[in-house]
Amino acid sequence: MVPIALFSIGTIYLIIDGTIRTGQKKIAPEEHERRLKGFFQSGDYVGAYQFCKANPSPLNNVVRIGVSLLGEGKQAAEEGMLGELSKENSRIQTWISYLSVIGVCSPMIGLLGTVTGMIKAFSTLASSGIGDPSSLSASIGEVLTATASGLFIAIPAFMAFYFLRNRATTAIHHVQDIISTLFRKMPYETMVGVHIGDDVIFAAMPNWLQTANATPASE
Repeated sequence: MVPIALFSIGTIYLIIDGTIRTGQKKIAPEEHERRLKGFFQSGDYVGAYQFCKANPSPLNNVVRIGVSLLGEGKQAAEEGMLGELSKENSRIQTWISYLSVIGVCSPMIGLLGTVTGMIKAFSTLASSGIGDPSSLSASIGEVLTATASGLFIAIPAFMAFYFLRNRATTAIHHVQDIISTLFRKMPYETMVGVHIGDDVIFAAMPNWLQTANATPASE
């Protein structure tokens, strides 16, 4: 019963935490959306990048990647945002998936407790006989409680898992809608080669080309 009690505590925690994590106000706060629209309307993409970096949220994290890749063209920016959106979704779904694990494991643990309890009960019956049938019935009823407890946890865990998973999917779709609105008609051609953000660029020209293009030393 100890593992089942731990599972019950974990289920309550994951439901509360998942409800907070999957809310649209957490994933795409209205204030963040309003501020980003203001930055984009004024063409202040540097300000949008700095705002996203200073105020992390799934929405801002995705937009920050897109803004930092504006100079690389439309395809690079869209692929970068899609990858970041996938990471944000995976991060949210990881915690929710633990509810599914609890829903699968708790009935098995309850059944394990029932089986071991029945083995002990029948071992006692084999050694001492059925002198007190009521005592044997009480023991069997006690071990069956383990199975009932496991199912009592598994059912709400599975229900919460599917509810939170769908809730997270809806919130991620909302983020996609906001991003589509922000980057619609983005003038990528005017920002070719522009680097927005403070990320260090490590990719440089190959050293053999640098050597070939170097100016020969004067004799």
